[in-house]
Amino acid sequence: MSSSIAQVQTAASRRRFLQWLAGSSAVAFAGSGPLAEALEAPNRLPDPMMWAPRDLNYLISSPKEAINIFDFEPVMKENVPPGHFGYMASGIDDEVTLRANREGFLKFQLRPRRLVDVSKVDMTMELFGEKYNSPIMIAPTGGHRAYHADGEGAVAKAAKAGNHGMILSTQTSTLVEDVIKARGAPVWMQLYATNKFEVARQVVQRAEKAGCTAVAVTVDRSGGRNQETLARLRRIDPRTCSDCHKPNRLGGPMYDGIDMSGLQNLQSSAMSWDYLKRIRDATKMKCVIKGILTAEDAKIAADNGYDAIIVSNHGGRSDEAGRSTIDTLPEVIEAVGGRTPVLIDSGFRRGTDIVKALAMGATGIAIGRPYLWGLGAFGQEGVERVLELLRTELYAAMQQAGAPSIKHLVPAMVKRA
Repeated sequence: MSSSIAQVQTAASRRRFLQWLAGSSAVAFAGSGPLAEALEAPNRLPDPMMWAPRDLNYLISSPKEAINIFDFEPVMKENVPPGHFGYMASGIDDEVTLRANREGFLKFQLRPRRLVDVSKVDMTMELFGEKYNSPIMIAPTGGHRAYHADGEGAVAKAAKAGNHGMILSTQTSTLVEDVIKARGAPVWMQLYATNKFEVARQVVQRAEKAGCTAVAVTVDRSGGRNQETLARLRRIDPRTCSDCHKPNRLGGPMYDGIDMSGLQNLQSSAMSWDYLKRIRDATKMKCVIKGILTAEDAKIAADNGYDAIIVSNHGGRSDEAGRSTIDTLPEVIEAVGGRTPVLIDSGFRRGTDIVKALAMGATGIAIGRPYLWGLGAFGQEGVERVLELLRTELYAAMQQAGAPSIKHLVPAMVKRA
């Protein structure tokens, strides 16, 4: 058993002891001090990596054993090299935003409606002329082959099985043409534009030629980031990184054959609204802006007719503003005023999370880390099970809310706590 799993189990045992103690006569003599403080400490969500609701004494051996999506994370950690796991799991700095993305959902309560016939629930979502079985989309995450040999192909096949929309990362480790073939339908391409427009133009045009129907331009990677969790786990990774990550090679196959000279990274620190307009003018695909977090920017995007907005803080991997995306969503919805679809990602783990966002006005939500947990744990079958569990929870949450279809989820069903 890994030391990290053992540490988690020790912490869990301590919590169980404190819970037992809270119900015993010993509490009457606790008085003040560390014990009393521990017993009176307010409840909070677990830390984001490896501390989540699960049986800490048991690792699932197959996807079907999973009770919730959190069951996949410790299995992935056992399977995947420490450096790769650290890259997936880390936020930046103190990981305040990473935690905020989960804790943010506690600020909103559902107001369920009763005596509504929910014997059948319609979870379908239509977007850009495509119909999906649910509003749950695959968010773009890079380098899937770092977690499983089948990589993006396995994720695409899982998306096909559940008819989920998929956004492919520019840093895909699998050719976009092969991903579209595995999905059996068009996907969207996420874009790291870089500070050289010619690079962005060539990537966008290749994606369009391959059959992508939308480009989701990431606008929240404008500077460096301090990924401390990654740095710590790399210290215990015995491999030589250059064996996999070729020196002086930026990105992945989407950038092959493109002149990357002069670029040290894929950040877009020089991006502006004018730069974004040039990208939009270079393609016939739908143009989506990913990374909007304020009403001001949402209004500019809607005023200029962009095809969709994704409220995103990169899963807590881009900035340490400390605000969750679910906190941001209401002001973006208000600023857009129905002029363009609004999607949201970062921190979604439960069906009730999804219902809250949809009731606030989101068209759909996207998940990132959870499907990577499934991929790293069991490959395609793991991803399929993660998506199945989320669909099952969403179905039940819509029934609980009294919403027989997505259109019945309205703002009045959500109240700020």
